[in-house]
Amino acid sequence: MARGDHIKVTRYGRLYTHHGIDMGDGTVIHFAGEPLRAHAARVVRSDLEAFLKGGTLRVVRYRGSVRSTEAVVAAAEAQLSAGDYCMFRNNCEHFASYCKMGKMKSCQIRRLLLMGSAMAATVVVVGAMASRSFARRWLDRNSA
Repeated sequence: MARGDHIKVTRYGRLYTHHGIDMGDGTVIHFAGEPLRAHAARVVRSDLEAFLKGGTLRVVRYRGSVRSTEAVVAAAEAQLSAGDYCMFRNNCEHFASYCKMGKMKSCQIRRLLLMGSAMAATVVVVGAMASRSFARRWLDRNSA
């Protein structure tokens, strides 16, 4: 782990991962706040142990170009005290990816949306099959 790294820790039994930027001095800049009080979330600088909350730290690896270490650190520091948290468009992973590469991106949200789309498609297919089966039975009973 090094200054300017995008780091993450798994929370709540692997329910989600929390992301931040390692500042190289034992602190992390990240969106902080209680999960059910997102409106109060702010970008803060915390010590590493507070960020980890007993979890295991992992470094997020990037393919392609990323900002220089100093640019990553400057981007993170520029966001201190910022709010406007939104799980779908401005969460801790969006923040860390923006600092690291200048683009807001959240793989967690992408997976969640893909999973939701797959579930919705399954409901539509199952519903169509059930409707078709019901229509067949109804026609068989009423066409005699």
